[in-house]
Amino acid sequence: MRTTTFIATLALTGGLLGAGAMLVPAFAQNAAATPTQSNWMSLQEVQSKLEAAGYRDFEKVERERDKYEVKATDPQGQRVELDVDPLSGDVLKTEVKRSK
Repeated sequence: MRTTTFIATLALTGGLLGAGAMLVPAFAQNAAATPTQSNWMSLQEVQSKLEAAGYRDFEKVERERDKYEVKATDPQGQRVELDVDPLSGDVLKTEVKRSK
């Protein structure tokens, strides 16, 4: 009876350790994929990159959770709200605002 319990305990412990070993790399990959604010471009760098792309009259440039949010005028003269990638400065989404 003791031998059976011991073998079952070893099998259960081995299974738990194996599952844990498989989860550790998955957690490590998720942590590496999440940008930290220390690697983000500065507000000035984002604004400079957008100016080079033709945006002007910046009303707001602020950090959000996982992006920059910018209100500006696009090259066509329309007021827009942009979501900007914090690492590359690329525009992720553009929303045209109605005139007041």
